[in-house]
Amino acid sequence: MISDVWNWLTTASHWQGPDGVPIHLKEHLQYSLIALVIAAAIALPLGLLIGHTGRGSFVVVAVANSFRALPTVGLLTFFVILISPHIHSTGNATYLIPSEIVLVLLAIPSMLTSTYAGVSAVDPAVRDAARGMGMRGMQTLWQVEVPNALPLIFSGVRSSFLQVIATATITAYVSLGGLGRYLIDGLAQQDYPQMASGAVLVALLAMLIDLVLAVIQRYAVSRGISGRYSTKRILDPAEQQALLSAAPMS
Repeated sequence: MISDVWNWLTTASHWQGPDGVPIHLKEHLQYSLIALVIAAAIALPLGLLIGHTGRGSFVVVAVANSFRALPTVGLLTFFVILISPHIHSTGNATYLIPSEIVLVLLAIPSMLTSTYAGVSAVDPAVRDAARGMGMRGMQTLWQVEVPNALPLIFSGVRSSFLQVIATATITAYVSLGGLGRYLIDGLAQQDYPQMASGAVLVALLAMLIDLVLAVIQRYAVSRGISGRYSTKRILDPAEQQALLSAAPMS
């Protein structure tokens, strides 16, 4: 099977034309980016607000638990039946809108919970120090809480993006494009090397996106918070015990 997948991936005809890998890769990224941007516009402000005020935390728990349990294919079928008859368009909006709704619902929980957790976990002493310096609510949020919460916020964005990329294959289930096309078409044609190659391409895309986001996170998060370039070595328990034993008794 590995040699079959390699042969499929290295066949030039599979990288050309309207059904070529670059075209479906571009469609897959478009579907994923649209869903991620919409989900971020909803989840990040809501997570910041709840984390900053401490009000409505039950919303985070309820949304995270309920949305993560949603069956994506079943939900996609439901939205297609519910919405598509009311969309009068000559393009692919008939199936694109229901697909994006499902992907957005999938992307929201990770970003919402991570943003809320990151802001609410900021050391209260840091908040008190900011307020003691005269900062008001929004100044404390943007200049103190958000910079400290950035590692967790990025973690949520990365997790959501990976989930969306992996799940965007379902768009092919309703006649759209994307890398899922190889899975659906391969299953229909019993072309298993094509199916496996599609899965490999989705996995490689997810790994590449995660690597890019990791690099962005590395330079977006303050060195003081990430610990990058820190020269202080953390002692292991045995070394700590040895130092305590050697310390003079007062």
